[in-house]
Amino acid sequence: MNKTFTAQFVETFPDELENGILYVSLTFNTAVHLCACGCGMQTVTKLSPKEWCMTYNGATISLYPSIGNWGFKCRSHYWLKDSKAIFIDDRRKNSRIKLKSEREKKKQKKKLIPLIKEFITKKKKRWQ
Repeated sequence: MNKTFTAQFVETFPDELENGILYVSLTFNTAVHLCACGCGMQTVTKLSPKEWCMTYNGATISLYPSIGNWGFKCRSHYWLKDSKAIFIDDRRKNSRIKLKSEREKKKQKKKLIPLIKEFITKKKKRWQ
């Protein structure tokens, strides 16, 4: 899925953002847009040499590095290049998250087994 953005240079940001518009404020060195996945979350990108850089050639706009919305429910990750959002396949990241989750479940299970055995042993002693 590729979504196209139009650059709109503004002094201040509007209260309501429009989908498909990348608002750029040179006054605040900030770019703002609604997440490219369509979830409607506001994505704020601080423009600075240490964070994100913007290129604009009069027709298309690009941001570098990629946009990773890790704090959003959608967890979308994409490049904004030549006014297009190019989504990054994060299967490796997703498989790492799944693997970590499975490890946590195994740890919890290992902690529970001795507790269950202890509980059963105590119950057996009471019955005898």
